[in-house]
Amino acid sequence: FLETSPGVAEVTFVEKEPAERHTIISWEQKNSCILPEDLKNFYLMTDGFQMTWSVKTDDTPMPLGSMVINSISQLCRLGGSSMYALPNAPSLADLEDDTDEEGNGDKPEKPHFDSRSLIFELDPCNGNGKVCLVYKHAEPVVSPDTEIWFLDRALYWHFLTKTFTAYYRLLITHLGLPQWQYAFTSYGVSPQAKQWFNMYKPITINTALLSEEADSFVNKLDPNKVFKSKNKTPVLKKKPPSQPAGSQKSHTSMTSAKTSSLAGNTSRK
Repeated sequence: FLETSPGVAEVTFVEKEPAERHTIISWEQKNSCILPEDLKNFYLMTDGFQMTWSVKTDDTPMPLGSMVINSISQLCRLGGSSMYALPNAPSLADLEDDTDEEGNGDKPEKPHFDSRSLIFELDPCNGNGKVCLVYKHAEPVVSPDTEIWFLDRALYWHFLTKTFTAYYRLLITHLGLPQWQYAFTSYGVSPQAKQWFNMYKPITINTALLSEEADSFVNKLDPNKVFKSKNKTPVLKKKPPSQPAGSQKSHTSMTSAKTSSLAGNTSRK
């Protein structure tokens, strides 16, 4: 589909060997948790996923789309260590705020950076955030239930899907467009990313999230409105019934002659 899209060039898919079963078991033992069955089967087929594609601008390919799922060796935990290699350095757990609203109504409970949750990075999102595999209940024993969440650059959490399979479908249907994960946040994608969405609009079930207020992100110029003040329409004035030039002049001279004679008679009287 991408190769047949207009302007798309250099579609690259990196084939990867399946992960060894003992590698998966070693990862589970190291992190004291069990991988979801669908993600485990994915790694047994291919140790990660990577596809990139570019668009041609002035005959020069520009990288645009990127679809990445980390390999089992890069499925690293977030919040488990300090951000800096210094003693007593702050960690993500220090950012934990107990005053945050927990799952109320339709909003699910957010993950925690401290020991209450286990968080692993699935996709680095080209620096636009992180898609994470989250075990939300890790105390006293790690629950096997997992969810897929998006952590934006401001370190706010946004729920994506309940299963890895559902997330994988979202990744494919959104074609790896830049910042596509922000379509599932309250503030949406940036105006620049929205332009790419309108050009290569993904085929997705939840179209309301993509089409909502789409016109507000697109610059639409109407030349008739832009140049309305410059191209003024001339105002047509009503003209009196046309008369021959000669008759009009004679009528004017006769009228003036009558007026002067009347004035002379009045003065004589």
